[in-house]
Amino acid sequence: MPVSQELLEILVCPETKQRVSPAADEVVAQINSRIEAGDLRNRGGDALSKPISEGLLREDGKILYIVDDGIPVMLVEESIELS
Repeated sequence: MPVSQELLEILVCPETKQRVSPAADEVVAQINSRIEAGDLRNRGGDALSKPISEGLLREDGKILYIVDDGIPVMLVEESIELS
């Protein structure tokens, strides 16, 4: 279930206050490949083990926030560093 447009209009990164937008399918696929390889940890240091279906990408493209069952998880320690 995609994040509603109304919610997207008010969501920002809790760390930098940059806007977020839905991640492209290619970004989600890359994240899932890294999860499958056991090569991905969130910023809190926890290994990710289950694939994601969607995420919100910070405006600068460096951080992804996972969307879990239509609910954005906007916690810095749960986010994924992309670069």
